[in-house]
Amino acid sequence: MIALLLSILSSSAIYIVFKLFGKYKITTLNALIVNYFIAFILGLIFQGNFSLETLLEVTSKNWFLGSMALGAMFILVFSLMVITTQKGGMSVVSVASKMSVAIPVVFVIIYYDESLGLLKIIGIVMALISVYLVSVRKRDGLSIDMKYFIFPLMVFLGSGIIESSIKFLENTYVPNDEVSLFSANTFFFACVTGILFFGIRRLQVKTSFRSKDVLGGVLLGIPNYFSIYFFILALRIDGLDSSSIFIINNVSIVLLSTLLGIAFFKERVIIKNWIGIAIAILSIILITYTQ
Repeated sequence: MIALLLSILSSSAIYIVFKLFGKYKITTLNALIVNYFIAFILGLIFQGNFSLETLLEVTSKNWFLGSMALGAMFILVFSLMVITTQKGGMSVVSVASKMSVAIPVVFVIIYYDESLGLLKIIGIVMALISVYLVSVRKRDGLSIDMKYFIFPLMVFLGSGIIESSIKFLENTYVPNDEVSLFSANTFFFACVTGILFFGIRRLQVKTSFRSKDVLGGVLLGIPNYFSIYFFILALRIDGLDSSSIFIINNVSIVLLSTLLGIAFFKERVIIKNWIGIAIAILSIILITYTQ
């Protein structure tokens, strides 16, 4: 359970750093590239007995190609989030990314044949309702031009595929002593993909790295590495189904991030958000109780 708690805290710290990006006008793509490089270095450090030979052997690992694709998807989904934010606003991208937890939950229940009782189903439904209510900060709900609906849909699918892939790869191919190396490799290819995106963008718009972009990337990279590392360890907790881990982790992050936003950034919260917070707490209790 400690790994799950640390995963939630690390992911919530990412939320705070992203809020600071907006406040200090940090170029997010630039900071993301630095962040993934820092996370890559941390992965190598925490791998322990790291050597050049270990690096060369990575390509022969069963999880290598999956990890490479996963890293590329980090940047691709982020780019889709940026487009979705431009077309529909922050609430739309927030709901699309957070509701995507339904995909890995359905995946692990079907693929790994996890138990699914009535109380657990109620808990999962409550969790999804709570995520929607907490994420939508407008009284009249969400609105987006249907011709742009493809973008939040792709964010939803992409985010869900990322979490499902993490579960599949860690469960099928990644031994306990290679979790850090797997994480490092994933972040390395996210960094490489980010550099490619930066190069393409530079051809279109003159842009460069600023010192605050680098600092922001460093601050993001530390909790980002640990969010993935501890999430993988959390998926290996005995006595908790992976579907429950996905729900508890995601709903807790939404809950804690909202409370941190209220406490530190004076974010405005409406009645439906408070109702969502209450339902989130009840759903976590119910899902944990049914294990």
